[in-house]
Amino acid sequence: MPKYASGKHALAISDRSGLQFPWREMVTEWTGAFVHISEYEPKQPQLRPKTLSADSISLYKVRPARTAFPTPTILPNNPFTTTVSTTVTVTQPSHNFKTGDAVRFRQLKQQNIGGVAQSIFELETTLNGAITSTATTLTLTDSSAFPSSGYIYVQTKPTPQQTRDGENTFTLSEVIKYTANNVGTGVLSGLTRGSAAPTYGLIPQPTTANAHNTSDKVFGSYNITIVNITVPNPGMPTTKTVSNQYTFSLVNAATSATSGGGFPAFAGPVGDRP
Repeated sequence: MPKYASGKHALAISDRSGLQFPWREMVTEWTGAFVHISEYEPKQPQLRPKTLSADSISLYKVRPARTAFPTPTILPNNPFTTTVSTTVTVTQPSHNFKTGDAVRFRQLKQQNIGGVAQSIFELETTLNGAITSTATTLTLTDSSAFPSSGYIYVQTKPTPQQTRDGENTFTLSEVIKYTANNVGTGVLSGLTRGSAAPTYGLIPQPTTANAHNTSDKVFGSYNITIVNITVPNPGMPTTKTVSNQYTFSLVNAATSATSGGGFPAFAGPVGDRP
């Protein structure tokens, strides 16, 4: 079979303009017309539109909309700074807490900071006696480090029967607000049962008032005050207000000025939610 010439020196006449062009610069359009590349027109997409199917009505594995409950956030190394006073400063860049929030600290890695024991930062104790779901007072094993008012979290583990009934630690545990603390007797009074502590400037969905057993774990919290600073802003306005620290007050003053807490430690809402 004979070979075709390369057309290196050949000329061609465009089917569109009738002008003469180098043959090697010619192309064939979708209509079959032999035209110069400068005259080429692609096929209009609307001449053959895509077939559209109906929108799907249902989704696979759907779940109802919900507002996620805040979770503890990790603190930087040695976030707690004490002075010889009751005020403790916590460094947590871009923390988003608001003044008046109740914050619970967890899993510190240092036993003593400025003469203040780790247990005082974490405020962990137990119930000294069972309480009903309507009780307005309760007794702690030790309330000496707890603030005079605030929020506590009572963590109750389910019995085997409760587990079979579908209960779990999250459904049985409860956030309780109290207005008075008798450190001599360990009695917290003025209880608001089935409460929810403010966090990130919001009030989460309240917990459910439940009965709790003696020796159930109890965790306290601190009411915080944020520390604002003004920093340069590259745009307008020329400055902006940010907060990378907040403070809370101890019942008893620290004995030295230092920083500590180790890494990692956590700060977050009073209660635990799934």
